[in-house]
Amino acid sequence: MALTPTLSQGKSEKRERFFTNVFRLQRKGEPHMSMTSRLIASIILMAMIAQPAVADVTVLFDDTVVQVDQTLADPNDLWVLPADLTRINRFELKPEGACLDTFCMPVRQDVDSAMFVTRAGQGWFNVTELARQLQQAYSVDHDRAVWSFGQIPQTRQSFLLSAIAPDFTLADRQGNPVSLSDFRGKKVLLVTWASW
Repeated sequence: MALTPTLSQGKSEKRERFFTNVFRLQRKGEPHMSMTSRLIASIILMAMIAQPAVADVTVLFDDTVVQVDQTLADPNDLWVLPADLTRINRFELKPEGACLDTFCMPVRQDVDSAMFVTRAGQGWFNVTELARQLQQAYSVDHDRAVWSFGQIPQTRQSFLLSAIAPDFTLADRQGNPVSLSDFRGKKVLLVTWASW
């Protein structure tokens, strides 16, 4: 079997199949694979593992749009630099894990895991694995490089447990601003209506 390392941009499926076959052949030590082919495949494979994909990715979360300049090449998951994690979803990577306010998801940073890897001395965080662990909905449009993340269930839980409605301000019939917090401690009936 002759393997020619031809890669075309935007063909992540072919690229993944190529490297899967090369890796399988290298593990088996296939005798018909020449030393030169093995060396070329190893160099390309190492470059793919070590190099981040330099492509702009757009991430949508909580009514914000974040442009991420560097991501780790992965056809299924979104791997970002730890500093970008905070920009994306306000989680901060600390020694104890990925933390948002008082909530922390344990993350091992001393060895490669499903949520954190080190490539060429740079740490990378898997935002989609965090979403899976949190049961946070997400979707991706690979053609446009857009990732969209839903609300984090743990943030909704604290709202439901506290039974305190979020504060908002609207104008009354005379145009004066009225906030829900103005009625704290009192019973309030909210009536909503929409013409559509």
